[in-house]
Amino acid sequence: MKRKRGLSRRYWNSLFTPDGRLRDGGIRFLRRARSTGIDPSIRSEVWPFLLGVYDLKSSDAERRAVKLKHWKEYENLRRRCRVLSNNRYHVTALVTAEACHNPIDDTWSEDYTASIPVSLKWGSRCDEDRPVFDRTPDSSPRNSLRRDHPGVIQLDAFLEENDSSDSDFSGEVLEPIAEPVSKLMSGACLKSDAPNRTVEDFRTWQRIIRLDAIRANADWIIYSQAQVTISQELANYYASSIGLKDYNHLEPCVVYHAYRLVSVLEAYSVYDPEIGYCQGMSDLLSPILVVMEDDYEAFWCFVCFMRKARQNFRLDEIGIRRQLGVVSRIIRSKDVNLYRHLEKLQAEDCLFVYRWVLVLFRREMSFEQAVALWEVVWADQAAIREGIGRLACGRVTLRAAPNDDLLLYAIAACVLQRRKMFTERHSGVEEIIRECNDMAGKLDVWRLLDDAHDLVASLHDKIKLSLF
Repeated sequence: MKRKRGLSRRYWNSLFTPDGRLRDGGIRFLRRARSTGIDPSIRSEVWPFLLGVYDLKSSDAERRAVKLKHWKEYENLRRRCRVLSNNRYHVTALVTAEACHNPIDDTWSEDYTASIPVSLKWGSRCDEDRPVFDRTPDSSPRNSLRRDHPGVIQLDAFLEENDSSDSDFSGEVLEPIAEPVSKLMSGACLKSDAPNRTVEDFRTWQRIIRLDAIRANADWIIYSQAQVTISQELANYYASSIGLKDYNHLEPCVVYHAYRLVSVLEAYSVYDPEIGYCQGMSDLLSPILVVMEDDYEAFWCFVCFMRKARQNFRLDEIGIRRQLGVVSRIIRSKDVNLYRHLEKLQAEDCLFVYRWVLVLFRREMSFEQAVALWEVVWADQAAIREGIGRLACGRVTLRAAPNDDLLLYAIAACVLQRRKMFTERHSGVEEIIRECNDMAGKLDVWRLLDDAHDLVASLHDKIKLSLF
């Protein structure tokens, strides 16, 4: 499948009715996204539709209501994170200042304008159009929280006990925290056997998140000029507000990106405490933060992304092993000789592609290649959610209906493309793992998608996926 020019702004704008609804239920939109990907200039507008943040049939007014609701919910989650933290840096109000800004109407609370640091008065984020607020830590009632909590403290009980101490940070636009954390979880996350999380669990996630944020891949820099322009002073201010350490060797834009990673991943760990945080999640969030300028919008895109990807981060690994089993079945159905060779090497379980499944090829592809792959995968998943059947997009995809597990077919296609190398050059599973880990930057994403759609067309009825 030779890639044409991605979905352009002109074509994107032509798809909407006067009241802001996608024509024909989004079929033409998904068809184009599935075959060509998205032009980088409009990704921040398109991704919420692909990921399911917005319904494809929603109007502009309905989406504005969703944005406001999501902003409020995200700010409440950030408040929960501050309550759970036993560190004073969460009281510097760099994050809480976001609660004073309504991104829907672009208005600010006048109560806080007098406390803006002069040196940072016109610096917020990196676009320098919103003020950053400062607040003396000693003025916060949260300083009365105990720094040490003996014994095991349940997450829900701790939040309920300490909610009132954080109330003055909320502003009138935010709803009070009156329910346990589990009530904030999406329906897909609620399970009777979900583990009871403790405050210490959250603080463990905090530590790991900060380490991963500092070590995050910085290949996104050339794709986000807005974030690159952040000053050293402002980057240091953000970093100190969340307690980042050992970041002096990093560029200001990378420090700022790490700050955003921490903010959103902490909020997600409270939103979905069954999963919390696992290494690899920062790889999935990082591209979203590059595209989405507002943290609350990035957070909800990530939530929708994780509805499918969260199974990769279960501690019991049931979800990811089931996916590896599907990849194995695809290979067996398409190339028996290759499968038998893998059996001889005791590699038929396909554990050598574990990382590909875990972070969706993010470490094997450049930023642009990875998001191009994800956009096509998301388009298929969006079509499944909307109950849309075949989306004719060329000779191959004309025969391949949208598939909820296109990524697994792409992974199998990548292995099949290297069948000769695997069967003739590799005589041990360690060599195969090394080969797979050395593929970074060597993959042709559009050829991979072409082969994946071909596999879907020829094998889907035989495979009969049953991941859930």
